[in-house]
Amino acid sequence: MSFNDLRLIKPLILALEKKGYSQPTPIQQQSIPHILEGKDLFGCAQTGTGKTAAFALPVLQLLSQKKLNNPSNRSIKALILAPTRELALQISQSISDYGRNLGISHTTIFGGVGQKAQTMALQRGVDILVATPGRLLDLMNQGFVKLNNVEHFILDEADRMLDMGFINDLRKVIAKLPAKKQTLFFSATVAPDIMKLANTLLVNPVSVSVTPVSSTAELIHQSVYFVKKENKRSLLNHLLLDNTIHNALVFTRTKHGADKVVKELIKTGIKAEAIHGNKSQSARERALKGFKNSQIRVLVATDIASRGIDIDKLSHVINFEIPEQAETYVHRIGRTGRAGASGKALSFCAREEMNYLKDIQKLTKKNIEVVNAHPFS
Repeated sequence: MSFNDLRLIKPLILALEKKGYSQPTPIQQQSIPHILEGKDLFGCAQTGTGKTAAFALPVLQLLSQKKLNNPSNRSIKALILAPTRELALQISQSISDYGRNLGISHTTIFGGVGQKAQTMALQRGVDILVATPGRLLDLMNQGFVKLNNVEHFILDEADRMLDMGFINDLRKVIAKLPAKKQTLFFSATVAPDIMKLANTLLVNPVSVSVTPVSSTAELIHQSVYFVKKENKRSLLNHLLLDNTIHNALVFTRTKHGADKVVKELIKTGIKAEAIHGNKSQSARERALKGFKNSQIRVLVATDIASRGIDIDKLSHVINFEIPEQAETYVHRIGRTGRAGASGKALSFCAREEMNYLKDIQKLTKKNIEVVNAHPFS
């Protein structure tokens, strides 16, 4: 199947060709036709499956067709909510890429930075607004955002929203939306709380499920290193002597832990930066940009950033600490092995983390290969 088979308009096809995309992913194949028909949709898809394009492409097409009839109407007609600044920026970039030939305006609002540039963009008028819940509510309360003309509401990474405690913010935003609208709901998990929220939003939805959270991409080679907690930084330094690790996204459990790992790596001459909630937005963007353009070899992140980082050709994900939730492991390693590429996921497991590892193997139904040949075993 090609994107032409999905009845996408020529400007979108040309934009996809420029990006080098020729075949839709399963989530795109299953979602785009229903969205183009105006149906509500519940999509269960983990990160890295192409779900941003699954909702961005058809929404851009629907807005483009309506814009031809009323080109002067520049109010917010599509609202996309995302849990983190990084994911919001990633979605915004995708909209720029896909909509380059359409004349659809959009902007992104998020906290952690001054609001002036964001409010100026809103005052000029936008067709699509990508937002994080906190800043959106703030600007709504100040009168900068009106949602009465929203025709398409997209909630991305809904499970992460609930994990981060956004449920009350979500309810306040939803209360301001028109009753008649198309709602698209995407989540990596189908927990009871997720379904409860979905049932309050969706009207006769189509359900689409692709690669559930328990699955990991076949092209990701997974391995685990058993190591004492105090030897993890030494093991990381040792592994990074291998030049085949072109770039590595390293996950720690805490912000303090991320900063300590970066400090040790820099001591050994390895270019590294940390990205977590205590970093300013400008620092996070600078670190991410440096990692994407290969100025930084190692990016150390906490899980708060794990779903908003999209790096082409990421060779390695390293779990410096095993996550407490097995699903988090799947999300972490999903940063590599994207869009048909291969990747490697390495995990450092201390004695006190053995139960977390067992939970991961139970969830994924895979035994992770053990690497015994290392100096710190």
